[in-house]
This record gives sequence, C-alpha cells and structure tokens, in this order.
Amino acid sequence: MFSEFYYQYSSPRLLVAAAVIPALFLMYYIYRHDRIEKEPGRLLARLVLFGILSAVTAGLIEALFEYFVFPQIPFSSVTAEIIALATMVGLAEEGTKLFFLKRRTWKNPAFNYRFDGIVYAVFVSLGFAAIENVMYVMQYGLGVALTRAFLAVPAHFGFAVTMGTFYGRAKVCDVRRDGHMRRVNLALAYLLPVSMHAFYDATAMLNSDLASNLFLAFVVICYVLIYRRIKREAREDTLIA
Repeated sequence: MFSEFYYQYSSPRLLVAAAVIPALFLMYYIYRHDRIEKEPGRLLARLVLFGILSAVTAGLIEALFEYFVFPQIPFSSVTAEIIALATMVGLAEEGTKLFFLKRRTWKNPAFNYRFDGIVYAVFVSLGFAAIENVMYVMQYGLGVALTRAFLAVPAHFGFAVTMGTFYGRAKVCDVRRDGHMRRVNLALAYLLPVSMHAFYDATAMLNSDLASNLFLAFVVICYVLIYRRIKREAREDTLIA
C-alpha cells in the first residue's frame, strides 16, 4: 500500500505539474495586470522557450566558471567563496535572461507600452524558473516543490519585475533618442536583478542565524515591494512614443 501511495505521488506527471504550476500562476497574474493591450500569445510562448534556453546557457556558463575559474581563486574563507559563487550565478542567470529578452523583444512592434517590458521579462524569467524547478523536483522529489513554489519561483518573478521595469524605461528612452538614459536603464535592468539574485542565493547558502534572518527579511520585503511595483507600473502604464 505504501509503495502504491509513493508511486502515485511521485509519478513524473505529478512532479512536472507541481514544478510548473507556480510559474504558470505568476505568468497569469502578470498577464492580467497588462490591462491596456494584451501581448500576442505566440510571442509570450516563445519568450517562455527563450527562458528555457537562457537556463541551459546559464548552466553551461556556471559549469565553466566552477570548473576552470573557481579552483584558481585563493578564497580567504568559505563565506567569501559562497558570496563569489552567488554573485557569479546572479551575473550568469540574469545576464542570459536579459540577452534573450532583448534579442526577442527590443525591435518587436508589439513592444509599444512601457508595462510590456515587465510582461516580457516575467515570461522569460518564469520559463527559466519552470525548467529549473522541473529539474530540482525530478531529482529531489515532490518534497522540494512546495518550498520552491513559495521561495525560488517568486524570487525569479521578483527579479524579472525589476528587470522589466527598467527594460521598459530603456525602450521609452530609445524611442525618444535619449541614448544616455537608455544605457543607464539597461544597466539597471541587469545590475539590480543581479544584486537581488546574488543576495538571495548567498543568504540562502550561508549557514548562520544572521544569514537566515536576512534571507527571510529579504523574501518578505521583496514580496511587498514587487507587489506594489506591479500595481503602480500597471496603473501608470504609458504608450511608448
């Protein structure tokens, strides 16, 4: 009887569903907030695929760094190594997301409202989070699905909303031929999510009470601020012209 129960609740279909549903829920959430003009479904589906591609690319970059670069660095402590690792992960993962995001949407005619930048970034990032979640759940079982549903997937969502906010502003500046502010906003679209991602990973990996408290505080504050940002950006959405 126990074996039948275990098989039922660890079947591949159930594991994949548990891994993907949180990402689908947040995609739907951000899609609902795009109130002025909905984005083409085909474009959004492709952005999810680009998110999966960005996860594969980031994984390769991280593997190369961990194999060739990190063994050559004389870290002064385990803490320093963890912080460096978290920073490298943030740089690689947010960098590949932004690369594929910009490659697919920057010149797309559908990118005509500022809030579109948030929608696009979220769909790329949650494509990334969904495939990452599938790999974790398939490897470690259904037990990690709940934890990742409330932590890892919303974290990727928060990084994406931050990226998309400044990505949309960069597009506005580009149309207005303000090259300086376009570059500033694109830099912020990359560096702010990298910083958030690195802080999230470092505090999650460091084994101390302080790190655990910082991690929980970051998650709660991030939830509140990202929710408010979505509401504000959707309310103040403007045509890119």
